[in-house]
Amino acid sequence: MGTLAYDLQKHVAVLTIQSPPANALSSNLLRDLSEKLDLIESEPSVKAIVMKGEGKFFSAGADIKEFTSFQHSSDYQSLSEEGQRLFDRMENFSVPIIAAIHGAALGGGLELAMACHIRIVAENAKLGLPELNLGIIPGFAGTQRLPRYVGTSKAYELILSGEPISGVEAKDLGLANQAVADNEVFDEAMKLASKITAKSKPTINQVMQLIPFANTSQFAEGVRAEAKAFGEVFGSEDAKEGVKAFIEKRKPNFQDK
Repeated sequence: MGTLAYDLQKHVAVLTIQSPPANALSSNLLRDLSEKLDLIESEPSVKAIVMKGEGKFFSAGADIKEFTSFQHSSDYQSLSEEGQRLFDRMENFSVPIIAAIHGAALGGGLELAMACHIRIVAENAKLGLPELNLGIIPGFAGTQRLPRYVGTSKAYELILSGEPISGVEAKDLGLANQAVADNEVFDEAMKLASKITAKSKPTINQVMQLIPFANTSQFAEGVRAEAKAFGEVFGSEDAKEGVKAFIEKRKPNFQDK
């Protein structure tokens, strides 16, 4: 069974992450997502996409155990670049993607949510980039997308502290469009999707092409630098210790090297 379910409801493609318990972002999930985007591109009736997670979380992070199977910094850099390419494709997709976030969107899960065009969150959901707690750094463009939404100084605080914020805070900071009760997240996302699907598809497609022009040219440069740094960091002793500590559910003992 794949890690991503696809359900076409009128003009809305609903994508459900099914990778329990954490809905972690694995290379399988990235591959499945790429295939589903191909499928949606070939389906002219789709005018909006809603992405959600099954179970307790939207996505609680990247698949850390998978990380431990890599041998070289180039493997990590390749994984980072693959994720970045996919999220870039999402951000520049011809159909709007709405993330319906409940439970948690952490690490790679938040990076996935930030690549969506619109975010509807549960008020008590946890959103954050806790990678530095593991002695690693975000690798799927998190260092580049987060400042866009929350501003530079808040991005420094959130990434360097590794502490998550609530859905309500995410809404106040501009990271989320709406913060609603836990049981209303998907309904609100579908409500918004139906407002979008009432519009003419050519007009939707034009807007989806035009808004990305507002992003600066330095974004691509920053993303490349992040992938390189992601590869380098994973070669460090602290990264090995941080990941090991995470898997062993203990506090890491960083040596600053």
